[in-house]
Amino acid sequence: MTSKVAEATHEARKTMNEQQELLREIEEFAKTAPTATALMEHIVHRLHEKKTRYNWVGFYLVDRVDPGILVVGPYAGSFTPNVRIPLDTGLCGAAARTLKTVVVDDVRNDPRYLAGSSMVISEIVVPVSANNKLVGELDIESYFPGTFTRDEQEFVEACAKVVAAFIAKNGTVRVVS
Repeated sequence: MTSKVAEATHEARKTMNEQQELLREIEEFAKTAPTATALMEHIVHRLHEKKTRYNWVGFYLVDRVDPGILVVGPYAGSFTPNVRIPLDTGLCGAAARTLKTVVVDDVRNDPRYLAGSSMVISEIVVPVSANNKLVGELDIESYFPGTFTRDEQEFVEACAKVVAAFIAKNGTVRVVS
């Protein structure tokens, strides 16, 4: 029993160290990123590559022509996402309306889930706000239940904050409807 606890503790520390290293890399990239889009592309590819349970990673951006719609931005993953999501629809809409992170351990039990893939089990959606205005969201979907623990949530929120700070400093993201 004690060895299992020690092993779990070791794995948790290892995961936190990997997250901290990846977050530092993202923060360093943000210092020289030419655009918000380049930063978001970097984030989605690195998270998808490094976090094996992050099966789809993407940003949804508020459509500048129709601010009641989220439009898919940079993403990486194994399926084609929903391209346009009304702010009153799905988990992305819930996060946008409340400006709070939404974590669902099993989307099959949440009627708000707007299916992008039948293989998705858990999801996290983190609003990205700059200058007190919603500009988009970081959305991550997993084929595994309960992927987004409190530590994972804090990590994803930290990644979203890097984008929010970049946009606040450098201007908005251009979205083509």
